[in-house]
Amino acid sequence: MKKRGCLKRIFQACCALSLVLLLLVWGLILYPGWGIPFNSQRQGNPPLTPAWALECWVWEDDTNTAESTLEMVNGHIKHDFPVRTILIDSPWSTRYNDFAVDESRFPNPEQFFTSLDDRDIRVVLWMTSMVNHRNKDTAIADSTPWHNEAAEKGYLLTSPDNMRWWKGEGGFIDYTNPDAMAWWRGMQEQVLNWGVDGWKLDGSATLAFEMKGFIPWFYADSDAGRLTTRRYMDHYYRDELAHGQSKNAEFVTLSRSLDSVLPWGHPEGVAPIDASPVNWVGDNKHTWSEEERGLQRAIRLILKSADMGYNIVGSDIAGYHGDNPIDAELYIRWTQFSTFCGLFLNGGHGERRMWMRSPEELEIIRTYSWLHHELVPYMYHYVVSAHEGGRRLMKPLPEGPYHYLFGEDLLIAPIVAPGGTHTVHLPEGQWRYWFDDLTVIEGPATLTHSFPLEEYPVYIREGAIIPMQISRDYTGIGEKSWENLLTYNIYPGNDRQFEYVDPETGTPTQISTTFGDALYVAIDGPARPLLIRMHYPKAPVSLRFNETMVEADRWYYDASSQRLIIRSATGEPGRYRIE
Repeated sequence: MKKRGCLKRIFQACCALSLVLLLLVWGLILYPGWGIPFNSQRQGNPPLTPAWALECWVWEDDTNTAESTLEMVNGHIKHDFPVRTILIDSPWSTRYNDFAVDESRFPNPEQFFTSLDDRDIRVVLWMTSMVNHRNKDTAIADSTPWHNEAAEKGYLLTSPDNMRWWKGEGGFIDYTNPDAMAWWRGMQEQVLNWGVDGWKLDGSATLAFEMKGFIPWFYADSDAGRLTTRRYMDHYYRDELAHGQSKNAEFVTLSRSLDSVLPWGHPEGVAPIDASPVNWVGDNKHTWSEEERGLQRAIRLILKSADMGYNIVGSDIAGYHGDNPIDAELYIRWTQFSTFCGLFLNGGHGERRMWMRSPEELEIIRTYSWLHHELVPYMYHYVVSAHEGGRRLMKPLPEGPYHYLFGEDLLIAPIVAPGGTHTVHLPEGQWRYWFDDLTVIEGPATLTHSFPLEEYPVYIREGAIIPMQISRDYTGIGEKSWENLLTYNIYPGNDRQFEYVDPETGTPTQISTTFGDALYVAIDGPARPLLIRMHYPKAPVSLRFNETMVEADRWYYDASSQRLIIRSATGEPGRYRIE
């Protein structure tokens, strides 16, 4: 009996090893679209993401009507939230991907979309690459004639030819067929002409494969011949972005980098990096844990995306779906983390109208929404840098779990469990705590601290130069009267330089701090109204600009915060001498 059991275990081990070898051969040879050695098509620098896409997005996914959309936008604005983009998810069309607005949900759609555009509210609409004959929850449930006509004209992939997906059943539009594209673009034309600013490209293209028995066959048959699933996905993401940008230079696509449904994500990422202006990591749940697809998994996959080369990445704040009500502490901590992501996406299932949640959530989440808004000039530097092959916005750190640099000068140590007590590992260097920045902390250091709900583990590198757009006083950095000024938030610990890039003109401005017989702050670039908010240990004895004394009404010193504030209505280039 013992001998038989031993032989059985050996047989099982051999079967397992054979399966592993089969999968390796399949992945590396038979399916080059996923094999790591064939990864060159995934490379490339991220696109130049427009600054508006770095601002705060809001959405809800329980109603999807003009009424609920306007309530979401108007309610946030009424309660003084900085809202730039509204995402309208499915269903908004009469059937999936016919791009004809369902007027029972959105009456008078032209007026609806153009009125949002007139208010400078950007609109992003959900779409996929599917042409359905059966629709899950649209006004037209059975669209068989529409689907069959497209198939007969050769507009769809011939294989796979009938795919079940989460919104029904149908076929895939063929991006390699010019006639199919003329039909597809013709349907999109109307909403694009109404001023739509982007697509949320959901992930149906990943399903463009067939099962050969129990073996997945990751190929599709198109007008141009056989494509790998990977090639089809790349057409989807690249072609939709390119067409949108042909209509609107600031058009974006929101697509997956990695997918939270798959614990370890796709080995090469979902959307091509060079066609990924904005990314999210799929559908997380209203939970904390990795195992339940909560905040921990979202953070891990966002940092993994950053490590792979994606630049502007985020997640649905508080998770896309799950049991309601969403826990208040989870909502706040997820918002705080998202403040220090390129994408700030507040929405999904459940109550997303902040004025209908607790007063504490309203106040704290509004504060962090404004802080994210204030950091857009800092973030945009890394949009340009990444596009040119330089540093990305987020860089994972080995010092602690989930720790990362946000830009070069902000260290974030996300809170990933309830309670607020958290350990932070600071690397070598000098650091200041964002919410109490009078003290320098020498790194490396390990700190365990109880963070109240109003605070978050954010540390500033000594020497930091952080351009900001201050518009309110919620964050304690400035006040509403600074709204039309570009603020340089400076911690002059050593000689440093930072390049601010104007998102409208692309023109750079160099800001530098140097030490010698005095502290010098130099600004080299186009003149624009500005304010310098600089940490300085004592009131200056002398303040000069280009060797001329600065008038007393242009600067002041706040001893309690150790801040020197210099305001310039013209912002002409030059050098301040402070001693």
